[in-house]
Amino acid sequence: MSLWQTIIPFLEIAILAIGLNYVLSFFWNTRSMDLIIGALAFLFIFAVTFLLGLPVLNTIMKNVASVATIAALIIFHPELRLALYKMSWKGKRFKEMSNYDKFLDQLTSSVYRLAEKRVGALIVLEHEDKLDDFAQKAILMNAQFSSELLESIFAPSTPLHDGAVILREEIIVAASVILPLAEELSDASKSMGTRHRAALGISQTHDALIIVISEGTGKVSLARDGVITSGIKPDRFKGIIRSIFTAPDEPAFKFQLNLRQWLRTKA
Repeated sequence: MSLWQTIIPFLEIAILAIGLNYVLSFFWNTRSMDLIIGALAFLFIFAVTFLLGLPVLNTIMKNVASVATIAALIIFHPELRLALYKMSWKGKRFKEMSNYDKFLDQLTSSVYRLAEKRVGALIVLEHEDKLDDFAQKAILMNAQFSSELLESIFAPSTPLHDGAVILREEIIVAASVILPLAEELSDASKSMGTRHRAALGISQTHDALIIVISEGTGKVSLARDGVITSGIKPDRFKGIIRSIFTAPDEPAFKFQLNLRQWLRTKA
């Protein structure tokens, strides 16, 4: 047996250990950890049915596995996309080059601090559809985003807390924005408050992502495309926002221009 053949098993074990460590460290203490635990339990039961020679159960589990895989990809799409983003060199380079992660961390911290204090809030993250019509009828701010500013806007003692805030990338465009209420509601949505109905209403007509903080329960909800999801945890909150919004890359011509300037200084 050659030296290489002796090393191969140890090399494979090391690669598997590194991969497993990455998966567990990324999904640990998140909602997706339930998916990992469920998958491991399923594989264990599948192995038992194969070893004991139970053909009926084995066939059923094969059919369930194909459906469950597709369902898991759909349900946990934001988390999986975030995991691939972190694995890519582009993602690491982007993280070093921009303030997007800092902005997302600050936004998440502010939202869940407000939720912990049970301060009601409505935050609209503008996407491709512009919301200038709503902003012009509200209090224009055009201020750089900060946790302190956002939390002070929704403080109950301030005159701006009643209404929504529009965020365009990292700029607070307007505050005290009045949004249209959803008219057609399902039976489950009829018990919603004004903030949740406003979030549904704007999400039915625009591609924005709306963050709702319930004053009564302190739960964080996200609305998009006419669908609202309640009880969002911080890790999934970040994953969903990152899966929808991507910050613009640095233009290529800027790099070329900087290179030309550097060459001129060296000439």
